[in-house]
Amino acid sequence: MPTATINDALIAYTDSDPDGGTGNVLLLLHGHAFDRSMWDGQVRRFAADGWRVIAPDLRGFGESEVTAGIVYTEEFAADAVGLLDLLGIDKAVVLGYSMGGQVAMEIQHSYPQRVRALAIVDTVPQAEDAAGRRRRHTTADRLIAEGMQDYAADVLGVMIAGYNVDKLPEVAGMVLQMIRRSPAAGAAAAMRGRAERRGFADTLRAVQVPALVIAGTDDAFDGGAAARMHELMPHSSFARIDGAGHTPSLEQPEEFDRVLGAFLTGLSQ
Repeated sequence: MPTATINDALIAYTDSDPDGGTGNVLLLLHGHAFDRSMWDGQVRRFAADGWRVIAPDLRGFGESEVTAGIVYTEEFAADAVGLLDLLGIDKAVVLGYSMGGQVAMEIQHSYPQRVRALAIVDTVPQAEDAAGRRRRHTTADRLIAEGMQDYAADVLGVMIAGYNVDKLPEVAGMVLQMIRRSPAAGAAAAMRGRAERRGFADTLRAVQVPALVIAGTDDAFDGGAAARMHELMPHSSFARIDGAGHTPSLEQPEEFDRVLGAFLTGLSQ
């Protein structure tokens, strides 16, 4: 497992081809209380297609160093770009899921020259309102006070579609364990940072690279956000994944990979 010190934090990451080129690079950014293991299937799949796939554990998650207190979306973005710098990668297809989708949009906002194409999976572009900020800070307080065990059980049925908790027990178990092993201090710091994130509507309107929006048909958090992001971006395509909730890459991996694979193939045509 490679690690690197990026912006004063030790970041663990997967690199499918550490001796490979810097042309076709896919950067995968995981969601809140998940870690890079959520992308193991995609790393294998797209490395086999000739992509160099980079999947970091974001600061405070997985095997990366925890920064307690608050970690802003801008910091996650700076860490991801710092990793690309370290690896000598100029541009990447940046794909972010949920919280990672907001990090991907922050990379597009602050470092657009580093984005070859943008893919956003099951996230929302708007900033939090006052109620949303309070809710996130309250959740962060709970994580510090109680840890991750009960929280993981409480959110499992919205992190994947409720019907998939029983239908896909291996996926449900994987998601449950990812959340439970997430460091509470890291998860709380990220939750507080997300409470203060910027809105990305103007960023999306300005996107001039190819873009892809993916959403599970039964994503409990969507509320029309995926369609709005597709409408905002002038060069985007949009796919819904049936039989999936918030995490289609795990709930319906074959269809997710088919959609993403078609998008990646189109970039070189």
